[in-house]
Amino acid sequence: MTSFTNFKVPYNSIDERYTRKVAYFSMEFAIHQPLKIYSGGLGFLAGSHMRSAYELRQNLVGIGILWKYGYYDQARNQDQTLQVQWNEKIYNFLEDHNIKFQINIHDHPVWVKAYYLNPETFKSAPVFLLSTDLPENDYISQTITHRLYDANVATKVAQFILLGVAGAKLMDEIGFNPDVYHLNEAHGFSAAFYLYKKYGSKEEVKKRLVFTTHTPEEAGNEKHDIYLCEKMSYFCGIPLSEIRRLTGITDDQFNHSLAALRFARIANGVSELHGHVSRAMWGKYEGICPIIHITNAQNWRYWADKQLYAAAEEPTDDNFIDRKWFLKKRSFDVVADQTGKLLDPNVLTIVWARRFAGYKRAELITRDKHRFEALLNNTKYPVQIIWAGKPYPVDYPAISDFNYLVNLSKNYRNVAVCIGYELTLSKRLKQAADIWLNNPRVPREASGTSGMTAAMNGAVNFSTDDGWIPEFIHQGHNGFVIPKADYANMSVHDQDEYDLHKLYEILENDILPLYYERPEVWRQIMKNGMRDVRYRFESGRMADEYYRLLYNA
Repeated sequence: MTSFTNFKVPYNSIDERYTRKVAYFSMEFAIHQPLKIYSGGLGFLAGSHMRSAYELRQNLVGIGILWKYGYYDQARNQDQTLQVQWNEKIYNFLEDHNIKFQINIHDHPVWVKAYYLNPETFKSAPVFLLSTDLPENDYISQTITHRLYDANVATKVAQFILLGVAGAKLMDEIGFNPDVYHLNEAHGFSAAFYLYKKYGSKEEVKKRLVFTTHTPEEAGNEKHDIYLCEKMSYFCGIPLSEIRRLTGITDDQFNHSLAALRFARIANGVSELHGHVSRAMWGKYEGICPIIHITNAQNWRYWADKQLYAAAEEPTDDNFIDRKWFLKKRSFDVVADQTGKLLDPNVLTIVWARRFAGYKRAELITRDKHRFEALLNNTKYPVQIIWAGKPYPVDYPAISDFNYLVNLSKNYRNVAVCIGYELTLSKRLKQAADIWLNNPRVPREASGTSGMTAAMNGAVNFSTDDGWIPEFIHQGHNGFVIPKADYANMSVHDQDEYDLHKLYEILENDILPLYYERPEVWRQIMKNGMRDVRYRFESGRMADEYYRLLYNA
């Protein structure tokens, strides 16, 4: 029987390499489709990390938030354009062990309840999910855990306090006593102030705190008015003068990531390239901790099509061809159900699917109207394209991009735009893809893990040279990459023009002829990608590196 006053990770035996107790704080976890508490890559990473921590028997617990309405549900208006819906989620599989306590938010006591995700439920590390949606709280306090990344600034700061302060306090409430507090992004940084009050010195906090940064540009890192943070009780009652001394932040904008880099013992970027970008970006600031890199990875056991891998090992390609054909056909039934477009499993299928954000350039391939028309009307080398993804519900430019693609798709039988891009659809679209298209503006993508799980399902990556891609793609061997230009000295317009031209050049001259005229070579590229991704970008490797390079260092 698990004790929630003297909590231990309930495995029969902890692997001796991973005995240090770790509390892993993340705003979102994509562990399994029924638990809709994630928006995108940050959650997919955290979910795979929890699964691998379970498989490796690591002494680690996850701490997150139980979002009553999730990120949002992506529905359609009558004309097929995007509709944002907020539907309450029910989670009967979470365990309620009556773990309840109070924290201060806005100088006001707020009740917090922690729900428990048993490791055996989804084969993940134990995860505690915090909720303020309790009858003991007033309505404003209840809404803190309603929407992931709430657009209201005060609500968002309250969410940061909940994750950090309540997460750290929870560890005391259940008697887990972590050796390491790992912040996956700076959302939970308020934990540092709770720990500062607990241990009495910054040095004692620093011994225990490690930090993963995901955002490769300063503007993308969360900053909030320091007086609002103080008013909201973000600093746990520590006077502002002392906060400025501890964090070195002198202006009126509290930069959560910068403060975390000054409080942590060590930090990591999420790809080799991102490590370089992060060190260059933060290097001008004094007092930051060392920044290493641990490249993101995804859980093979959850994501990969095992039958495709088995077929890849056989002496002939017959079963491999059949399996990929079947995976495409099954996925196209989902696309047809959503869009009325019945795609052909014998046709080269390009998929662009991930969170919609401006720098990811979802509609890049459509910007050259002449070449786009020629691509879609090519009878010699037919092509079909699927888009999917969830924009942030108040990111109106991204929503506009989504709706533009929906309206564009109405003109073509071989173009479809899907909604509900969550774990299940993500897996299906990766199985549908021959080409997994990824074209962020370099170097804006810290890691970009969707291509990893695509490769695990026999999709060939075609990407700009960003995030994890420089560590993975060997041109024409296991994928295709748009060669880097001197982006630093190019305008955004020129960068987009260059990438667009190269995208079509590689597609028209290399990918299409290879797929249709040399299918045996194409299958070898698929297999090379499947093998290479499993070898280097499986989250067991990542979870092991976190212990070796961050927790035990």
